Amino acid sequence: MQTVMDNRWWMPLYSLGLGALVFAAFAIGGNAADGAKAFGLFVVIAAVFYFGSARSETLGALGGSGRDERWAAIDLRASAFGGFVVIIAAMGAWLYELADGRDGSPYGQLLAVGGLAYILAIAYLRWRS
Repeated sequence: MQTVMDNRWWMPLYSLGLGALVFAAFAIGGNAADGAKAFGLFVVIAAVFYFGSARSETLGALGGSGRDERWAAIDLRASAFGGFVVIIAAMGAWLYELADGRDGSPYGQLLAVGGLAYILAIAYLRWRS
């Protein structure tokens, strides 16, 4: 069964939509020039996915099309590694903030949300199986 994310257009349109959101955030903050630069970067990313996914298995899989069980396993391991790196970086920033005499915000809150999400996911997946 093909999903929306299996379509070749998914990642380019997602990139453009995300670029529009980033531009809007910059513009609301009073810095539309930087928002336009950021949007331009997202246009380049969208073009790379659109034109490159037909030639590159990696870009195709990152973009959602051409995925199989092998790519699902690669994606799961890469997501776990990326999450681990973010957790380590947030912990380092939190500890740095504490050592510098501050309260550790917002890193402590992000770590708490991540830990809670992990516990809930474990409980849900255990309940489902």
